[in-house]
Amino acid sequence: MSGSAFATRPPEPDYSVITTEELLAHRDTENRWRASGAARAVLGEPDPGAAIAWQQVALPGRDLPVRVYRPQSTGEGEAGTRTDLPLVVHVHGGGFVGTATQCDWANSHLAAALPALVVSVEHRLLAPGSPLADAADDGWGVLEHVVRHAAQWGVDPARTAVFGESCGALISALTAIRAREAGVELKAQVLVNPVADVTGTGMFDHPSIAEYADDPTPALPLLRLFQRLAVPPGADAGAVSPLHANDLSGLAPALVVVPTRDAVADHGRSYAERLREAGTPVRLSEYPGAKHAFLTLPGLEAQAEAARAEILAFLRAALAE
Repeated sequence: MSGSAFATRPPEPDYSVITTEELLAHRDTENRWRASGAARAVLGEPDPGAAIAWQQVALPGRDLPVRVYRPQSTGEGEAGTRTDLPLVVHVHGGGFVGTATQCDWANSHLAAALPALVVSVEHRLLAPGSPLADAADDGWGVLEHVVRHAAQWGVDPARTAVFGESCGALISALTAIRAREAGVELKAQVLVNPVADVTGTGMFDHPSIAEYADDPTPALPLLRLFQRLAVPPGADAGAVSPLHANDLSGLAPALVVVPTRDAVADHGRSYAERLREAGTPVRLSEYPGAKHAFLTLPGLEAQAEAARAEILAFLRAALAE
C-alpha cells in the first residue's frame, strides 16, 4: 500500500481529552479523507458492476442521506427497471465519525454480486445532543421507509436483510429487534465486529477489553468517549444495548463476524450466544488476528476479502427466491 494514503489523513486525536469543537473538526477532516480518492488504497476500490449514488430519504422531521448501490445489470435486463431486487440496509461503523462512503468496497460488491439493492444509512453521528438513540432511529427509519415504498425503490420487501459494522452493527441489531416488533420480516442480519453493550461498566466487563486495551491501538479512550456520547446522563443504556434486550427470540438468522484482535470481540461472542440461547439461528465466525475495522480495510487487512466472501454467501442463501 502506498504511503501517500496516510500522508493526507488527519492525525488521531487524544480521545481522553478531546473537546466537542475538536471532535467535530476531526470528524469533518477524517470523513473528507474517507471519501477521498487517496483513501481508496486503504478502503478498497468500488466494484464497477454497481452504480453508486446519494439519495435523500424523507423521514419524520428530517431528510436523511443514504448511499445507494444498484447493480448495473443483472443478466435479465437493466437493473434500473427491476422491481424485485433483494434489499440490504447497511449501517457504517465509527459512531461519532464515519461515512457510508468508507464502505463502498464491500457494499458495491454485494450489490453487483448478489445482485441486490444496498442502501447505506448516513445516520446522525454521535455528539453532544445527538445520542445513539437518534442513530438507531435513523437505521430503523430508513428500513421502514424503503420497505413501505418498495415499488419505488425496485425491491422485493419479502427479501430484506440488515448489515452493519461496529456501531453500525449495534444499530442493525436494534433494527432487527424493532422489525420483529413491527411485524417486518427480515431474512438475515449480518453483524460485523459489533458493539453490543453500552451499559455502565458492562461495556467494559469483557476479557477482550482488557486484553486489547492498548493493542493494536489504544481502545479504551475511544470506547469511553463512545459511551459518553452514546448514552447521555439519565438515558436508558439498556434500551440501546442489544445484549440486554429482554427477548431475542424470533429474530432473523444472524451471521456474527468477530475479528479476534479486537477489544470488543467478546461483545460479538456474547451476543451470538444470547441469540443462540433464545433460539434465533446464528453463525459465529471468527477471524484470528484480524483487527476491529478489518472489513473496511482491504488494503491493510488480508482477511477482509474472505469475510466479504462469507457475507456474500450467507446473504445469497438467505435472500434466494
